[in-house]
Amino acid sequence: MYLGKLFIYSIFVVVRAFTPFSSASSNTAMITMVQSVNIKALTTLASVIRRPYLASPHVFVPTVSGESVRQSGQHFHFFISTHFTACNLFMNTDVNYQALRDHCGVKAVMFDKDNTLTAPYENDLHPRARVGLQAALDVFGRENVAILSNSAGTDDDPGFVDGKEIEEALGIAVIKHSDKKPGGLDEVMQHFPNISDPSQLCMVGDRLLTDVVFGNLHGMLTVHILPLCSGKENRRDNKVAKVVRIIENKIMYGSWWGGRKIRQLTLPHKSWRGEDECPLIISKTMQNDELGEIQ
Repeated sequence: MYLGKLFIYSIFVVVRAFTPFSSASSNTAMITMVQSVNIKALTTLASVIRRPYLASPHVFVPTVSGESVRQSGQHFHFFISTHFTACNLFMNTDVNYQALRDHCGVKAVMFDKDNTLTAPYENDLHPRARVGLQAALDVFGRENVAILSNSAGTDDDPGFVDGKEIEEALGIAVIKHSDKKPGGLDEVMQHFPNISDPSQLCMVGDRLLTDVVFGNLHGMLTVHILPLCSGKENRRDNKVAKVVRIIENKIMYGSWWGGRKIRQLTLPHKSWRGEDECPLIISKTMQNDELGEIQ
């Protein structure tokens, strides 16, 4: 019940965050407010309160490209399924996409957009995401890699304007969907005709209550990353999402009994038997300037 109260507090933060927009008259403010509302996420919170382990990912890496990061001057934690250890994130870790395909039954990968592949509300691939995206493309091919965003491709993207621009810039599809994550499964399954079961999908993103919950609700393999951008680069980030993300991560990764308990209850994946039997994390040495180009 204590864990449930913490998630309820997240809802309170969301509601409070909308207050400044209620009397706003500018178009920009109103657009921001509309983009902030995710009815599906709010309704799904009831399920997360009862089963907080829905927000616990199978794999955590610092960024899509696996480079090490520091958040607010403090070391973060890194865990894989029920195995949790403190990790200095100056070590670079990456997702083993070939193992995902060859040993986990995964046939396609979906990436969140904002703060996963691009800066918030930008449509160009961020340099720090190039290596990771290319790694997925090399293994799965362009037809089996796509973006599932809560901004581009949704009803907040009239005429699919942003979606088309992103597809041209990144060379991969943006899935159109009416329900924001953790909704949208029907559109996802329609997009990938070779997928017969959601467990054959991998969802990668920076949000526990949207990206990870979406994947876990439907039996996908879930990969959680930290936000790609910080400081001035992150100035356009949705203020509501920024606050809720902090709360999500503190609940999940904090060194307290509740976080440890949630992580121990991480839902098993249909085909992946855990890091000991099938390692999905690659440790490597990589300098910041060793960033490739999308081919």
